[in-house]
Amino acid sequence: MGTLLQSTSLADELINKLETKTATIGVVGLGYVGLPLAVEKAKAGYQVIGFDVQEEKVERVNRGENYIGDVIPADLKNLVESGNLSATADYSFIKEVDAVAICVPTPLDIYKQPNMTYVENSAKAISDHITKGTLVVLESTTYPGTTEELIKPILEESGLVCGADFFLAYSPERVDPGNKTFNTKNTPKVVGGMTDECTKVAAAMYSSVLEGDVHEVSSPAVAEMEKILENTFRHINIALANEMAILCNKMGIDVWEVIDAAATKPYGFMPFYPGPGLGGHCIPIDPWYLTWKAREYNYHTKLIETAGEINDSMPDFVVQRCIEILNEQGKALKGSRILVLGVAYKKDVDDYRESPVLPILERLDKSGAEWRVSDYLIPEFKMNGEHISTVDLTVEEIENSDLVLIATNHTIFNYDLIEAKSELILDTRNSYEKISDKIHKL
Repeated sequence: MGTLLQSTSLADELINKLETKTATIGVVGLGYVGLPLAVEKAKAGYQVIGFDVQEEKVERVNRGENYIGDVIPADLKNLVESGNLSATADYSFIKEVDAVAICVPTPLDIYKQPNMTYVENSAKAISDHITKGTLVVLESTTYPGTTEELIKPILEESGLVCGADFFLAYSPERVDPGNKTFNTKNTPKVVGGMTDECTKVAAAMYSSVLEGDVHEVSSPAVAEMEKILENTFRHINIALANEMAILCNKMGIDVWEVIDAAATKPYGFMPFYPGPGLGGHCIPIDPWYLTWKAREYNYHTKLIETAGEINDSMPDFVVQRCIEILNEQGKALKGSRILVLGVAYKKDVDDYRESPVLPILERLDKSGAEWRVSDYLIPEFKMNGEHISTVDLTVEEIENSDLVLIATNHTIFNYDLIEAKSELILDTRNSYEKISDKIHKL
């Protein structure tokens, strides 16, 4: 009975701090998810400390220097100058925070198995310095069971007991880089705690920061599975669109016109679009967490793996289309000059993690093509250990190319100029509505 009363007291105390904005909040990981979250929490009136093992990121934040597209540079600068936001690589400052969110990467290894090193190291760093009454929320996308099976035991190595001495919950990040409508602040949040009080405290924190609704679920596992479902849904439907694109190409049908026609149905259909492959740190990665975890239950996720095979095959299909288009003009891919527009994984972002453009470039290399990449948002990228500079999109670059490959349809590209000055175009993103002797699609 004493433990329950103490827990209630600690929960009420933390909720009061959150409601009065007297709580100090920590964010571990200052990347595409963590920095926007830290900024929103500081804008809400909290004192925020960002933690990162990369000294360069820490120094840039403390200078008020933005490096994430979804953060308004003036907001970051003002928050740092006012003292509401600071960053450090010293995790002993965890003892100063009342709540902390873990927003670190969860990549796959070469066998498509989760690499939990960043999450595990973050939990250990927090465990070394956690104090009684602290809320810990994992936001990194991961497999169902991570919060309970991995994070909770590590945090309890501190000697504190989850649900009695500290609060633990999972709340998946839902950042969509480049989205002009939904951002960190107005996207609804899902929260699942280890206990009802853990959920209540975590929900109180997000409700005090965000404009979007906070949806409470019964456990961290439900919240973890929910995030996997979101991205698996997109993964599978994009695979369907890609397979339709391949078939429509063989049949001489414009797949985008087909999708637009289907989208006129007011129910029962949601449009997804084909492309050169999947990119970013979510959709190509997250479904494989579930595939890995399913093996524990002797279950084979056939639909997810088939979708992965289709999406992974798209770079090969793009290069095959390059070969076909050049062949129609009596040219071979070997020795042809290919101008690739965009290396980012999606439109109007400066992120090329898991970009499908990279395997396309590797295949062009193996085929003996001479390629350059133009991307206004990414002046340099790394491929196979080599740093490669992008080129400006000039008339000369376009005219000196045998084929312009539109791999990422950044808004800033001058599509009228590209059409006027190019010899051949392969448009993988439906930048042009028409198909002609010059303009080809997937």
